[in-house]
Amino acid sequence: MSTIADLRKTYSRGALDEDACAADPVSQFQRWFDEALKAEIPEPNAMTLATVGEVGRPSTRVVLIKGVDTRGFVWYTNYDSRKGRELAAHPFAALQFHWVELERVVRIEGRVEKVSEAESDAYFASRPLDSRIGAWASPQSQEIASRAVLVARAAEYGARFLLNPPRPPHWGGFRLVPDRVEFWQGRPSRLHDRILYTLNGSTDWKLTRLAP
Repeated sequence: MSTIADLRKTYSRGALDEDACAADPVSQFQRWFDEALKAEIPEPNAMTLATVGEVGRPSTRVVLIKGVDTRGFVWYTNYDSRKGRELAAHPFAALQFHWVELERVVRIEGRVEKVSEAESDAYFASRPLDSRIGAWASPQSQEIASRAVLVARAAEYGARFLLNPPRPPHWGGFRLVPDRVEFWQGRPSRLHDRILYTLNGSTDWKLTRLAP
């Protein structure tokens, strides 16, 4: 019978060479993300978000990326949630994408800021009705007595707002402005490719290779 320690995998699906990389990490990310979409892997937009809480204690959770451009990487959440409170106190975070089927990982670090209210309004309006009601119904990260509490709150807000719930004041987007982005491609013999982009000044990116 196999144990956890016995689990092994050989990585051989691809390679990552400096000469083939884009000049900036956002372009490289978009290239890899498009390939993940084309490969039809499950939820390619899922990413781990790491924040720092009290006394430097980290916490992680999986969220969904909802936008990326030269300004950074965007997701939406309840600002009163644990991650929202931690980002308010310590506005730096790390993101990680793991595309298992492509044997690829992307690690992103940087400063976090709230997106504009106009951006949050526009995205909120694009969400399905039940998701908009859910943003009102869920006191995210707070203790509740039972699932029945959530169901009752959803019914209450559904009756109040009908088909047009506005964006809650406690709900909106965050943008991570990257200063460090690493692209990892699995390779045989654990000699993986690791290409790191670090911000040099305000707009220039330095590209280096890291040992696996």
